[in-house]
Formats: sequence, structure tokens, C-alpha cells
Amino acid sequence: MGKSRARRFRRAPAGSEQRRDEENGPEEEQPAAELLEKLQHPSAELREFACASISRLLQQKQVIPAFLQRDVVRCLGPLLMDHSLAVRETAAGALRNLSACGGFEVCDDMVTKDIMTPLVALLKECSTGLDSNQFSPKKCRETNKNYVEDIANEAINLLWNVCECNSTAVHIFNKEGCLEAVLHCMKKFSTNIDLAISVANCLQAVTEDNPDLLSSFNASAQQILETVMLCPESTMKHILLRTLIAGTIWNIKDSIPAGSLGSMVNAILKIFSESLAIDAGETIIRMNEAEKTRLKLPAEAETEENMSDVIDNGAVSEDDMEEIPKGKARRENDISDLLPSDKWELKEVTALLTAQQTALEIIVNMCCNEDPSDGEWEELSSSDESDLFMENSYNEGSGLLMSPLCLSDEVNSAFLNNLIPKKILEKTAFPNSVALDICMHNSSWKPLIKKLNVVQCRALTCLQSILLVSDVDCLGGPSALQSLAQHLSQLVFSKTELPTDTEFLEAITSALRALLQTMASKNITQCMTPEQLLALCEAGIHSSNASVRVNVVSILGISGSVLAKGQDTAETLKMIGKFLLEVAMKESSLVVAGEALDALFDVFADGKEAEKAAGQIKLLPALKEFQPVFKMRV
Repeated sequence: MGKSRARRFRRAPAGSEQRRDEENGPEEEQPAAELLEKLQHPSAELREFACASISRLLQQKQVIPAFLQRDVVRCLGPLLMDHSLAVRETAAGALRNLSACGGFEVCDDMVTKDIMTPLVALLKECSTGLDSNQFSPKKCRETNKNYVEDIANEAINLLWNVCECNSTAVHIFNKEGCLEAVLHCMKKFSTNIDLAISVANCLQAVTEDNPDLLSSFNASAQQILETVMLCPESTMKHILLRTLIAGTIWNIKDSIPAGSLGSMVNAILKIFSESLAIDAGETIIRMNEAEKTRLKLPAEAETEENMSDVIDNGAVSEDDMEEIPKGKARRENDISDLLPSDKWELKEVTALLTAQQTALEIIVNMCCNEDPSDGEWEELSSSDESDLFMENSYNEGSGLLMSPLCLSDEVNSAFLNNLIPKKILEKTAFPNSVALDICMHNSSWKPLIKKLNVVQCRALTCLQSILLVSDVDCLGGPSALQSLAQHLSQLVFSKTELPTDTEFLEAITSALRALLQTMASKNITQCMTPEQLLALCEAGIHSSNASVRVNVVSILGISGSVLAKGQDTAETLKMIGKFLLEVAMKESSLVVAGEALDALFDVFADGKEAEKAAGQIKLLPALKEFQPVFKMRV
């Protein structure tokens, strides 16, 4: 029976930042050919309009092929260096949407068509312009718009997307020295948190599995990252920024001097702990109330003011109406805005959930990391612990301790003290029902439901990874594992119907499989009844996800092999044997069928009860009959 393996997370291209008006539906758009032709128009305003229209259209996957056929990348690419700053920004936004909505293949095509040449040039020019006023015309000052930073934000998001998907783009990033320009943008974190978050996302992508970039992270570069990590601001966006930078530091740990590595890992774990300690459900409730209060006050004031105007003047004359500056009107519906400017509470909650998801994914990847050599950690000082041992984070209620990293005692201690099980286990629970109700009845907040569910699934995957790399003593002993088994069972069986969501099923069955493996290896009594196990397996075996089917078959094999050692279990073993035999013979996936055969061999390998059950279901003749069929399929 194959052992479960920890999964490693890689991200898909970053989602488009343009907000659609879902209530009014998509507006009528001009044909692709006509819009692409307008990109060459002498009027900068028309070029900007064409870029913005293309950007909106590119959010619809079905229209992307039409634009690709007309070489949209080579049409938009030169506009990244257009003499009009507004055109640069909207062109970068359109290419960003193309990279995000088109996916990996489109990003590959963009790199093949040399999008990196104008993109790198734009990025370096933005980096130079951040410290000067050369890109601050009168229009920018009048509308409080910083074109350089806004263009840089679009450019860095585009760079992030293509580097996430294409190794050639990462090679060009290294070769062209883009790190310096990107880090220069990061220096604006105190005044432009959104730009800093975009930079942090890009850095986390380009530093993953990129040893050629390590030499570029000199003391100056590391100092910039450390400054951001230590920023004291407590907004959710700043928590997200620190979490992303912590992930980057983990990626470049091989470039950090051994004497500083212990304190750096401590700092990383403290940031993750800070993110995971926040209750997302309570934050949603609190922020929703704050939004209602904020929107209520201006509405009441405006009503009183309007009534006063009517009484005093009877009507408002046209001369009293002030024309809205064109730049400001466009900015309020800017294609780069993920959410309207008045949705800051929603943005905060979104940032928190993204930070928690990111922290959990990085922990999973940390658990998957290769064990470092002993010499790599031998210089770590035990004094590194003292600054970060803030409060006693051992939760006596759960008793569960986690030490997944095979590092020094100092780093293990930091892991135990900063990433306490309570923080991860809380994230595995179903989202707060009151918070869900708020999201369900508010169209703007409804997308948070998906984010809440993703955080839960990532927490379960994180739990699986920790179980796979930790020994029983570090996990808190048999009683802690039994409590954890009860908790996971409640997640599966607490509702009237078994879960059907594929992502949740994969996460929960993976965690259960890892837990039952650990318990079986130490002869710890399992808490799930055979009836519960069979019910879960019946539900999981019909999933379209092969990983779910592999997990439930393995779970049944683990539990069956434990039952085979007991007394009076022949009837239950017969049910398990029939189930596994049917899966092996009828399953379309060879991987799942092979797992079912492995499970059968484990369950019926030894023991009087197993021998009795095998004889009653005629297991041996069935397997002999099935053997040539399986060989032929292989």
C-alpha cells in the first residue's frame, strides 16, 4: 500500500484586477480587429480607450483566441513604451489581464512573442522615475494620480504572471537584473501598500527554485526585505505583505549567513503565526458592521444637505455644477481596481484571507523541503529563541505539538511556539455561520465564501504535511492523535449529507489518510467506526478526482489491516474486501485500481479473521481470475 505524500503548492497566474459590473452585464464591445487597429491611432485618448476596451474583453476567456489570432501581444507590447503615460498603464493592464485569464499556455506564447523586452524596459524606466518628477505632468497632480507607481504596479503584476508560468521569463528576469528594479519599487511600501504587495507576490514567484538569483540577494537587498518584515503596521494588507515577504525569505534561505538563519526562520514563523491567529469569521462580521456605519453617515448627511438646498434655493442651477475632471472619472472605474475605492473593509478581509492561505501553503512547502545537512544548522544560537518565545503556545486542550522541520532544536522550538496546533486546527473548521450568512446576502462579499473554503482546505493539507513528517511524541502522543481523529470525523459526519466538494474531499481524505497511517504504525486505537469508514469510502469512490478515490481506498486498507489483528472482525473485513475487490476490477484509473490491490494485500495478509473473511468472499479465486485482465490493462 503506497504511502501518502505531501503536496507542494504552486500558484496559477494572478487573477485579473478589473472589476466587472455583474449586475448590468457586459457592455457592448467593438470587434477585436477594430480595437486593435485603434491602437495605432495618432490620438493618445483613442489608444487609451482601445487598450481599456481590450482589457475588459480579455477577461472573457472565449474572446481570447480571437485576439491571439490577430497578434494582440505584438500589438500591445510596443505601447508599454508609449509617450502617453495613460496608454502605458492601460496597455500593461490589458496584457496583465491576458496573462491572468489566458493561463499558462498564453503566458508561454507571450514570452515567445518577446513581451519581456518592452516589459523589462518599462520596469527599469519606472524604477528610475519613482524618485523623480519627470512623469508628473499637471494632469497627474490635479487628480492625485501617480502614474509611475500605477504603471509599475501593472507591469510588476504582468511580470509576476509570466514568471510564474514560464522558465524563460525567469531566466530573462535573472539576466536583465530585474531584481534591483523590483526591489526599488518595494521601497515605496510605506506609502503604496498595493504596489508593495504586487512586488512581494512577484518576488515570491521568481525566488522559488531559482538558485541563479541567490547571488543577487546581497546585504542591501536582504535589508530591504527585513525592513518590510519588521514594519509595525497592523492592517490586513500589511499582514499580507509581511506574509509574502516571509515566503520570499524562505525561498532564498540558502543565501542567508548561517549565523543569521535561526533568527530569520524565527521571524518567518512569527509572521505566519500572526496571520493565522486572526479569526477571519469575526473579522468579516466586524468589517461588515464598519462598512454599514461608514456608508450610513454620509447618506444621512447628504439627505439633510439636499433638503436644505431645496428649501433655500428651490433648484440647483447649471452654473453651480462643477465638471468632473476626465482623469478622475476614469480613475474611479480604473481597469486595475480589484474593488471599488469605497470597499476598503472588503479589501481588508480579502487581504487577511489571502495572507492566511499563503501562510498555510508556505508551511506545506516547508514541510516538503529536503532535510538540510547537519552542518548547515550547527551554528544556530539557542539565544535566538528568547526574543520570540512570547506566550506559552502549547494548547493543553488539544495536546498536539508540531515539529515538522528536521532542523536545529532552536528552529523546532520556534515552530512549536509560533505555529501552535490551535491556530492551524481552528482553520480546519467550517467557516463561521454568521460570517457566511453576511457573505451570502451581499453580492460584493459573496466571493469571500470561496476564499474561506480555500483556507479551510489549505489548513487540512497543512495538517496532512505535518502528520507525515512528525513523530508521535512531537504530535502530542496517542491521546492527541485520537482527539484529532475525532475532530476530522466531525468535519466529515457532522452534517446530514456527506461532503461532495472535490477540493474539500481531497483535503480531508488526505489528512485522514496521513493520520490513520501514523496511528496504525504505532498501534494507536482508531476512533472511526467501520460504518463511518465505509460511508466515507462509498461517497469518495464516486468522486471525479482520482486523488480522492486513492485516498479513500488507502484509508480502507489501513483500517482493514488494523481490524485484521482484532477479534470477531470477519464480517467487517468481508465488507471491506468486497468493496476493495469491486474497485480493483471496475475502476477506470490504473492508479486507483493498483491502490485497491495494495489495500487488499495489506488487509488480508495475515490473521485468522482475515483468512476467514477471505475464504468467505472467495478472494483468492477472484484475484487469480482478475490477474490477466489487470496485466493486460497495464
